[in-house]
Amino acid sequence: MTKGTDAHAADSHEMIRVHGARVNNLKDVSVEIPKRRLTVFTGVSGSGKSSLVFGTIAAESQRLINETYSAFVQGFMPTLARPEVDILDGLTTAIIVDQQRLGADPRSTVGTVTDTNAMLRILFSRLAAPHIGPPSAYAFNVASVQASGAIKVDKGARKAEKVTFSRTGGMCPRCEGRGAVTDIDLTQLYDDTKSLREGALTIPGYSVDGWYGRIYTGCGFFDPDKPIARFTKRELHDLLHKEPTKIKVEGINLTYEGLIPKIQKSFLAKDVDALQSHVRAFVERAVTFTVCPDCEGTRLNEGARTSTIGGVSIADACAMQITDLAAWVRGLDDPSVAPLLTALGHSLDSFVEIGLGYLSLDRPSGTLSGGEAQRVKMIRHLGSSLTDVTYVFDEPTTGLHPHDIQRMNGLLLRLRDKGNTVLVVEHKPETIAIADHVVDLGPGAGTGGGAVCFEGTVEGLRASDTVTGRHLDDRAALKESVREATGALEIRGADANNLRGVDVDIPLGVLVAVTGVAGSGKSSLVHGSVPAGEGVISVDQGAIRGSRRSNPATYTGLLDPIRKAFAKANGVKPALFSANSEGACPTCNGVGVVYTDLAMMAGVATTCEECEGRRFQSAVLGYRLGGRDISEVLAMPVSEAEAFFAEGEARIPAAHRILTRLSDVGLGYLTLGQPLTTLSGGERQRLKLATHMAEKGGVYVLDEPTAGLHLADVEQLLGLLDRLVDSGKSVIVVEHHQAVMAHADWIIDLGPGAGHDGGQIVFEGTPAELVADGSTLTGRHLAEYVGKQARE
Repeated sequence: MTKGTDAHAADSHEMIRVHGARVNNLKDVSVEIPKRRLTVFTGVSGSGKSSLVFGTIAAESQRLINETYSAFVQGFMPTLARPEVDILDGLTTAIIVDQQRLGADPRSTVGTVTDTNAMLRILFSRLAAPHIGPPSAYAFNVASVQASGAIKVDKGARKAEKVTFSRTGGMCPRCEGRGAVTDIDLTQLYDDTKSLREGALTIPGYSVDGWYGRIYTGCGFFDPDKPIARFTKRELHDLLHKEPTKIKVEGINLTYEGLIPKIQKSFLAKDVDALQSHVRAFVERAVTFTVCPDCEGTRLNEGARTSTIGGVSIADACAMQITDLAAWVRGLDDPSVAPLLTALGHSLDSFVEIGLGYLSLDRPSGTLSGGEAQRVKMIRHLGSSLTDVTYVFDEPTTGLHPHDIQRMNGLLLRLRDKGNTVLVVEHKPETIAIADHVVDLGPGAGTGGGAVCFEGTVEGLRASDTVTGRHLDDRAALKESVREATGALEIRGADANNLRGVDVDIPLGVLVAVTGVAGSGKSSLVHGSVPAGEGVISVDQGAIRGSRRSNPATYTGLLDPIRKAFAKANGVKPALFSANSEGACPTCNGVGVVYTDLAMMAGVATTCEECEGRRFQSAVLGYRLGGRDISEVLAMPVSEAEAFFAEGEARIPAAHRILTRLSDVGLGYLTLGQPLTTLSGGERQRLKLATHMAEKGGVYVLDEPTAGLHLADVEQLLGLLDRLVDSGKSVIVVEHHQAVMAHADWIIDLGPGAGHDGGQIVFEGTPAELVADGSTLTGRHLAEYVGKQARE
């Protein structure tokens, strides 16, 4: 039989074709992305990379998959808007592996989010002695329950039969599986010199006029006009601890509950970081969290803690470093659970392979960095048999030491070699170098970006005259001379997490880089030992809290002086110039878009027809300052607004100072009214840095400020750090970027490895001394980096 030479029609779909993409700042972008290849998207921060990869390609793929489910199932799924694009062909199933932090639920751990804990529970339920029950008996998320009752049974004649029901769980009854118990400072709940009617309660939301205040004053269990200091024991118990009781206040049926159980349910059941700022401040002030004395922080009841395999309990297994746990699992040999041991071993080996072997399964998921969270999400895909899938990564090298980037590159190539399309948004030249195809967006950021500047191979990018092409081989040189320290911050016996009684003097008045592989103890040293408080300003990578109504103007406090200036110039109230208050467009409530729910189809966001996306009532837009209305001001980029508020009728020194700081951190392209939800991780951190620069502090602690920064922007960041140091500040940077290491005055290198293989200081000195020393991983990679620069 002769083989036909005609290509099969099914083989013609070798490209993902995007034509006319206009999401966010994209300007009719058209690209053709090869399937089953590794494509890297580059460009300065804010150039439109995420808008193209996540907002267009991945979003449409997920939306189309969701539409294959029944309308009933779709009702439980997130509604995705249709991206603004003319043609989108050749899509395959997209799996998004982003840097969104994992849920910070108090009971969420590395083990629970990766299903490894579930496999361990099954293992213990089969092999542990004494046998205490099914897998749920080892679960700290499951409480033990016993109940009895009568059910009607029809056996010819209906009769009631008594039945009992029991479920064996592993939850510690004292701390309810949280591992910590709370102690509440009563002096922060009320002022005992006042009566309830005089406003004794000092809990947020419990004012006399509010609903809670009216419930406590009208419940009838105590005299609302008597100072709390004169309450009887019974009255104080009713105020603080009374169980839920039905009452009637002002003719309305309500449930009364003591203050402490009420606070535990409304405030303490949530993650502290997810609370509003004023509530979070109250919780931090009023509540102390201590390790549960019953379970000693293991979250498990006595039965689960004392049931062991070879003397190891499930609590011991979850507390082990994953590299040690993998070795322990390999040492178990029981034919009855052989497939389970194989699957569990494979899962644990995936942690080690991806560079997370230093974690333990009982590590709370909310404490992982963005880069660690992304790598944890990767674990479930490493051994997957799926092919022809599109994997979408958002800067997978974030938080990785140059040593670990090589390993990450290998994983990306493995996913590609299995026949998958791999799309990576990335700035690091080491990862750009392994791409089969590069798409460079720009040329600038914000309105100055959104166009494809280059599409082709890495060699073609290097030879192109784009911003990325010109900076691809940039290497910072070692400083010829370093600054002298003006003092030292002494740390003695630091033992947080994996630190081994570290003693170190951090020089002050200079730029200090704290380096080391991921998991070596950098953050533990800096955030755990540098005393947070007066004079120390810490800027971490935590997400900015804010809704789609929040924007750089509201977050930085810039809008306040602008509103006051508008009000003064026009003789009206400042509230009119707030889209969240009196000036809001009544049709869209000041959001600027109207969200339409299309039942079983994807919801659509359309620009509000009344205000045309301006967010304000038409009457408010009649008021002007310097010839501009408030919506025109919010549409300005920071750089334009900086010049606008510097002189003339619109001169506002307070606003100009904030805008100057935003320009200093490289955010001159952001518009004042851009929703915070659309900012990238690097943009959010720089926005926080700009806000903190106004505070009076002598020591700045920055956690990887180069995250999400293009090669061209790193130079600007180094200039900003230099200006901070030259103005008399001390700057301590936890960093992996070799350009920052080379530029530092002093380096503190931790290691030699991660987890219990780290936690020691392996080098202290200048960058030149580190390169000359060459004994540490960081030293060798920095030597290679500056050596390449010297050769070029």
